[in-house]
Amino acid sequence: QVQLVESGGGLVQAGGSLRLSCAASGSIRSINAMAWYRQAPGKQRELVAAITSGGSTNYADSAKGRFTISRDNAKNTVYLQMNSLKPEDTAVYYCNAVLVLAGTLLKIKDLWGQGTQVTVSS
Repeated sequence: QVQLVESGGGLVQAGGSLRLSCAASGSIRSINAMAWYRQAPGKQRELVAAITSGGSTNYADSAKGRFTISRDNAKNTVYLQMNSLKPEDTAVYYCNAVLVLAGTLLKIKDLWGQGTQVTVSS
C-alpha cells in the first residue's frame, strides 16, 4: 500500500518560517509530480506549489517569492520551504502525488496525505 506522510507543520509567528516535508512510500514505480495544497476553514482547497519529476515548478500567486518547493527523488520526498509567513497562510497543508504503482499493470494513482496544520499568529 502506498502512502504519503507529511510533517513539519506547527505554530509560528508572522514573519517566521516553516519547512514541510512529504515522503511517499510503498511499491512505487515512479512519481510524475508532487504538490502542496492547503485548505483554510470555510474555504476551498487550493494549490500552493507543484513540482514535476523533471524539476519544473508552479506556484500560486500568493506563494511566489515566499515559498519554495523542492524534491529529493532518491527519497521520494518533496519539501515546501515557507518564509515570511502571514496569518492568511494558516491552513491544513496537504501533500499530493501523481504516481505510477509498481507491478505488471502500470496503474496511475492520485494520492493524498493526511495533512499537517500550519498556524501563523499575528
